[in-house]
Amino acid sequence: MYAEIKEKFKKIVVENNLREGNVRISAKTLSAEEAIGNPERDDFPLLKGKERLMQAEFNGSLGQAFTDMYGNFEGTLQNVLDMDLKNNFRRAIFIATLNAVMRHLGLIDGTIHCKNNGPEECSEELIKFISENYGRPKTALFGFQPAFAEHCAKRFEIKILDQDKENIGREKFGVMILDGNKNTKKALEWCDMALVTGTTIANGTAESILRIADAERKPVVFYGVTIAGVAKLLNLERFCARSA
Repeated sequence: MYAEIKEKFKKIVVENNLREGNVRISAKTLSAEEAIGNPERDDFPLLKGKERLMQAEFNGSLGQAFTDMYGNFEGTLQNVLDMDLKNNFRRAIFIATLNAVMRHLGLIDGTIHCKNNGPEECSEELIKFISENYGRPKTALFGFQPAFAEHCAKRFEIKILDQDKENIGREKFGVMILDGNKNTKKALEWCDMALVTGTTIANGTAESILRIADAERKPVVFYGVTIAGVAKLLNLERFCARSA
């Protein structure tokens, strides 16, 4: 999957003459306040320190990617294209850069995370989106996004899967959180649709989710800023109602 993404991204870079010269990429880790502002609720992974938002800048355009392995980076666009995507840190740099470059070229938007009350407003829009497009489906939510989980649990029958060991086995909004590493296939067999965090493209789990969902003929909707560029490149459905 990453080989295909890289090839498509390289083609865009070549076609837009971005490969020549010492094109610089700057990536940094945002603080929780920089990333999400000051929402009323305090249970987002960002606010708990479980994840951070990496932000890449390319010619004034910004791209972001969630990751649990974060740090800063300075280099050229060619450095990023040549990068071996062997861990979450490198994948986050690559994905954030891809988002920034595609944003710069006008190929995508919605690459900057919403702040303050944005997640709650997005959750309300999500319920409308699911209802209008899928009715009242049994929904497998991959990634504990608390606002989404709370709103979906009120309206649909859901299963929540996560990789955070502190969440696994705990009940949230009347739903027991399952281990995402062990229950993906069962959840996709059970559900009518999968709602999947875009962070999976940075942590390396998106490909297996898509493969199983395809075998089970279950629709997948990715959410969030991380997946913006990849969703465009691979023609994946994405929902992100309040990103900038």
